[in-house]
Amino acid sequence: MSDPHSDRPRHRSKGARDLDPEKYARLKAEVKAPYRGLRKFIYGVCAASGAIGAFVFFAKLLAGRDLSSTVPNFFFQLGVVALMVWLFRIDRERN
Repeated sequence: MSDPHSDRPRHRSKGARDLDPEKYARLKAEVKAPYRGLRKFIYGVCAASGAIGAFVFFAKLLAGRDLSSTVPNFFFQLGVVALMVWLFRIDRERN
């Protein structure tokens, strides 16, 4: 059985034609890369947390308090910041 409407050209649905072109482009971008805004927010929050932690451990380093645990924690916090910056850049390059 053939479709009686198969000879008609395919168009966007009526709802898609009624959308503002800017909103339609934004929705297409969201379909192409879902949750990009959420990922960037999480990268930013984790980087800020790592930066605050690095600042605290740097202050402990300057004070010379408990260096055996402060040094690894300081570098761990710097690693978190570096990882979030790297992930943010990878996500931005995919755009």
